[in-house]
Amino acid sequence: MSKRFIKFLTYKCAMHKFFTPKTIAVVGVSKDPRKVGHVIFKNLYKKFKTYPINPHEKTILGEKVYASVGELPHKVDLVIIAIPAAGVLPVIRECGTHGIKHCIIISSGFKEIGNERLEYELAKTLDEFGMQCIGPNCLGVFDAHSGLDSLFLPTEKLTRPKPGVISFISQSGAVGSAVLDLLAAENFGFAKFISYGNGTNVSETELLEFLGKDPQTKVICLYIEGIKDGKKFMAAAKKIKKPIIAIKGGKSEKGAKATLSHTGSLAGSYEIYKGAWKQAGIIVAESLEEMFDTAKLFEKLPAPKGKKIQVITNGGGYGILTVDELERQGLTLATMSNTSRDFLRHHLPKIVIVNNPLDLVGDATNERYGMALNVCLKDKNIDIILLIILHQTPLIDEKIVDLLKKFHGKKPIIIISTGGKQTRRLSEKLENYNFPVFSFPTDAVSALKKYVEYF
Repeated sequence: MSKRFIKFLTYKCAMHKFFTPKTIAVVGVSKDPRKVGHVIFKNLYKKFKTYPINPHEKTILGEKVYASVGELPHKVDLVIIAIPAAGVLPVIRECGTHGIKHCIIISSGFKEIGNERLEYELAKTLDEFGMQCIGPNCLGVFDAHSGLDSLFLPTEKLTRPKPGVISFISQSGAVGSAVLDLLAAENFGFAKFISYGNGTNVSETELLEFLGKDPQTKVICLYIEGIKDGKKFMAAAKKIKKPIIAIKGGKSEKGAKATLSHTGSLAGSYEIYKGAWKQAGIIVAESLEEMFDTAKLFEKLPAPKGKKIQVITNGGGYGILTVDELERQGLTLATMSNTSRDFLRHHLPKIVIVNNPLDLVGDATNERYGMALNVCLKDKNIDIILLIILHQTPLIDEKIVDLLKKFHGKKPIIIISTGGKQTRRLSEKLENYNFPVFSFPTDAVSALKKYVEYF
């Protein structure tokens, strides 16, 4: 086995130190609580053994401050750098000299502003010392399971999500942080969030490969502006047996030009990206909403055994709108078996319309929903259920949440509920029981289409 190959294997296997390091140093920690380095250190020092580095301070937040990486009492697993770009290379050389192999460079001021020379020197220095680097020009990483948090946005401004199974790689820190904050408020669970910025040393492909093997990650989401090595990326994606959902930034001509001044990426033709991604089995999303709506289905639902969809509703118009949307998007409506039809017609009131949609009408009770679901879940002609619950009707109450909980996991059940305060409160409870809930048929069906096409 060649030394080069051994070095490659070591490099690949050590990616976990970005997410579960035992010791960390933060370069550029200020006493000013508004400064980037201070926020990062504050996020970390109570969870990990974290050393603040600043040659002009003695203590910060009650912790001893070190003048440089070379003065640390021990070699650390990870160094996070948050200083002006001009000072980054000397710190990297010092880290390399002391055997440190992992760094996150938050600092901007490299190729994204046209400073190609500095980024070239950075890449060369990292390679010289065999170091792995996320960044520069990034937020870094957040691991909801380990608590590793290099995001320089204070927790009172950006809510960190609870532990879960979705991981999100974002070339843009701004897109990533805003989405992270929103989805945390909507109770999504995350495994890992990675903002990699310019991707000088660790690219989107290495990150994708890592998440493909990460046991905590079930669904991978990507915001990409440009890919360094398309063939390598495609080969990696094809090997991963997890859903990968991607959205492209820089689809338009002007958007593509804007990416050059953002992360220094060449965007390339969107149609080429889209075609290549589909060949690799990547689910292409047209919006951030669609990406995470789709991720929610993979997060919460069992894999379907087929693609035939039954709509159940307590509002006729809503059922019709949902069926219209299913047909418009080319999805398959289920045809209920004669046995199921006969049973429901015999046991339900005559005003109930036993068809697709199955309309339980406005006086539907919790028990009526329970009977309809029980029959449809046993029907081999039905693979997926779109369940519309309008909580405004008089005989539906909070107990429907506990009733539905008993049916989770038997077949994919997607819920559509539109309404105000009461509806949102009950929808949140249902989401906590791992039911994906949508406010409108269009959103639910768009996500469902991408979900069923994956299998």
